[in-house]
Amino acid sequence: MPIQVVLLPGGVLPAEFAYGGLINELGPGVDARPKELEVYKDGMPPAGYSFHLEIEGILRHADAAGFDRFHLVGYSAGGASCLAFTASHPDRLLSLTLNEPAWAGNEGLSPEEQERWKIFDHLSELPFVELMPAFVRAQLRDGVAPPPPPEGPPPPWMETRPAGIRTFIETFKTSKLDVEALRTFDKPVLFTLGGKSHPWYYAEIAKRLATIFPDFTLEVFEDRHHFDPPHRTETKRFAELLLGFWEKAANPK
Repeated sequence: MPIQVVLLPGGVLPAEFAYGGLINELGPGVDARPKELEVYKDGMPPAGYSFHLEIEGILRHADAAGFDRFHLVGYSAGGASCLAFTASHPDRLLSLTLNEPAWAGNEGLSPEEQERWKIFDHLSELPFVELMPAFVRAQLRDGVAPPPPPEGPPPPWMETRPAGIRTFIETFKTSKLDVEALRTFDKPVLFTLGGKSHPWYYAEIAKRLATIFPDFTLEVFEDRHHFDPPHRTETKRFAELLLGFWEKAANPK
């Protein structure tokens, strides 16, 4: 039986663009099912959005694929959704991979994280033309140049992203993560971190989660950052990392 995997993208790039290269690298032995975030299911974010919608969406996606228990991979807002799912349905997972999750609860935040969230609060108030550049800048290490804007007119789906980002920021601020449930999750957890991402955000999240999950592994991609993530730019290394990690999950010591 092939390895069964569900992959969630971040809050900007659609899943098919985010994971196409990685799926090719994983090869025929992996049944990888990328899934769009529920926040964009009907175009614009629905009123009353919460992580409950993402959790239910993951369940439907896995059930439709015939996955009883599966590996879950999530990046950025998708990683935050994966954490919420893990707290709610740990019995469905064989492992969890978090590629710079954008949120990991609001308890135990370091002073550095609290400072970063003050910046994100300000971002949600910016007009459209200022939001995306500031959003990118806030997540990069000082001195790291942001990626150049894509050539040509923006794709139609880009019109929904500012509203989606604002929705996620508000959801992160008002949601509660069941940390005690995560402490009992006994399957392997892999956290991948970009060395050029802002250290007051994702690295601080990694530190907190390392004290929560019993089986936690951190892998740093020194030359990557949040908008140049390894699942898109170092697909061979990332695929090899995942395959080894899933082998460990299947054959625990």
